[in-house]
Amino acid sequence: MDNPSSIRVRRPAATRFATFLATLVLVGAAVASGVAAQPAAPNGKPAAVKVPNFWNVERRIERPDAARLPKTLRFVTADDYPPFNFTGANDALSGFNVDLARAICDELGASCTIAAEPFDQIVGAVEQGRADAAIAGVAATPASRTVLDFSERYLGTPARFVGRSGAGPADATPEIVASKRVGVVGRTAHEAYLRSFFNEAAIRTYADLKGAQEALRKGEVDLVFGDGITLAIWLNGTDSGACCAFVGGPFTESRFFGDGFAVAVRAGNDGLRHAIDYALQRIWEKGVYTDLYLRWFPVSFY
Repeated sequence: MDNPSSIRVRRPAATRFATFLATLVLVGAAVASGVAAQPAAPNGKPAAVKVPNFWNVERRIERPDAARLPKTLRFVTADDYPPFNFTGANDALSGFNVDLARAICDELGASCTIAAEPFDQIVGAVEQGRADAAIAGVAATPASRTVLDFSERYLGTPARFVGRSGAGPADATPEIVASKRVGVVGRTAHEAYLRSFFNEAAIRTYADLKGAQEALRKGEVDLVFGDGITLAIWLNGTDSGACCAFVGGPFTESRFFGDGFAVAVRAGNDGLRHAIDYALQRIWEKGVYTDLYLRWFPVSFY
């Protein structure tokens, strides 16, 4: 089984990008017609878009001294992980992480540069001073924490169940799932979680998520359990055929599914880390985070 603490959940870039482009087409059509791009829940009713909140608005973070911050913040990201960070039209960097980095710069009154590097070089870019901060899904592991410090979390990576619309269960408690056939990718943290907390279900493992999703569409399993972000993109894309919807959850246990997304800075750069925490909370309070989340995740994975 993969070590959950070291996982950065991602699919092969070409496959994920093709799926995401199809999703953008559907979202554009929905916006043009005034219809929300949200699939029906198993009970046939439209599902509300849930926006996660990682900030305690009663906790006041001191406004950073702008004079102590760089006048230009240099962010580094990757360009192969849609919808978070990818090369879009006119070879411009796009995505949720890219827009969030710009919002951080705006909140701190700083100019912004965002450069793309191969993912395996991003830690080095920050450690060696080529960038001030990384916003690319770098996992906060014991190894990475030796050279990096991390902001507060700004997004999680929950697991979710998916069932067929109109045929799946209304919820996904251990008691309900006990009578169901559940598809999951084998030898993953998601399989381990099922066997720990839903061990009475008929668990069927697959070599990849596509195989589990196809089994769900054919009725060979009642539910699929996997990464909520990847499943949300599938639900809102053409490959799903509008077959399915989220059921129950989200499931957020960090020892299985990681600590989520945070901005990474060089170890010891407490001033910038605190400034980014301040900016993130203000971005939430002003509604900017909600706007970005709804733009990039029209099917919420929460």
